[in-house]
Amino acid sequence: MIIATHSGKFHADDAWAVAVLNILFPDNEIVRTRDQARIDAADFAIDVGGTYEPASGRFDHHQKGFDVARPSGVPYASAGLVWREYGARCVAALAETHAGHQLPADAARQIAYAIDDDVVQYLDLSDVGAAKNAPGGYGLSAIVSGFNPNWLDDQRTGYGEPAEAYRLSQFRRAMEVLADVLVNQVKYRVGALLALEQVRQAEPLENGRVLFLKNGALPWTTVVRKEMPKVLFVVSFSIADQRHMLHTIPVSPDNFTARADLPEAWAGLRDEDLAAVTGVADAIFCHNGRFIAAAKSYDGALTMARQALQAIDDGMPARVREAVGAGANAPEQPAR
Repeated sequence: MIIATHSGKFHADDAWAVAVLNILFPDNEIVRTRDQARIDAADFAIDVGGTYEPASGRFDHHQKGFDVARPSGVPYASAGLVWREYGARCVAALAETHAGHQLPADAARQIAYAIDDDVVQYLDLSDVGAAKNAPGGYGLSAIVSGFNPNWLDDQRTGYGEPAEAYRLSQFRRAMEVLADVLVNQVKYRVGALLALEQVRQAEPLENGRVLFLKNGALPWTTVVRKEMPKVLFVVSFSIADQRHMLHTIPVSPDNFTARADLPEAWAGLRDEDLAAVTGVADAIFCHNGRFIAAAKSYDGALTMARQALQAIDDGMPARVREAVGAGANAPEQPAR
């Protein structure tokens, strides 16, 4: 299997595309060239060759008149074109290899769409000059670009075959970084998918305003935020640390703003100082940002959760408190 891509400086879009194909077709040879005859002879031509034709393995976006874009309007570069064709297949392969789980075809497609939304479209936007994928110099595209040899490398290796061999080795290093990013994306999303029912079946406490998770490692934030509007705090057991955590519920995945904060008097306190304020002998800490706290025991964490609820109720006008109480008894509506 011969995978051709352009020679010279590489970018995140071609490195991602080749990394995806390398996962699916590991018995391959990567050829970096602009020689049209060698490109035509390859099984895949990535970001070079002037043709977009998935059926024949052609994934270029530089040709005149190319206007393929996502429904959102975000244009495709080679990363997105290859992911559009092979993303679900790649997700399924990685889920089986790295998470030990065989995904149904629809689940693999949904995860592939999500990875495009979170990662791949930004590689494309950066490549076509429409946007940077992160502020400053540490976006994924910039990190990949940093693997390119600079003039000092050229001075050391000279030009010709030694320089091309070094550039190919750097290209492979960039591919490895992107493959790790992709594996982590798949593992996280498969874990979140498998955790859904466990989180949905977790024990509600305090009239539905607290949720108890027996395994704090379960990714719970998204499903609680979207499907459980009454929950203000989550108590979870950290198996690794053998302690109970008290979490607030973020209103958005983009920041730490919560539905309700932990009490201001707890902020930044640890051990005996926190125990003195809460009356919980095994209290461990409360973060300065008041979005997480911990106690050794379940009873200690639940006592702290009740105090946090009481602080909210005490600061709430009676008519609002009554409305909240009525809402807590209403059936929960899942997010659409």
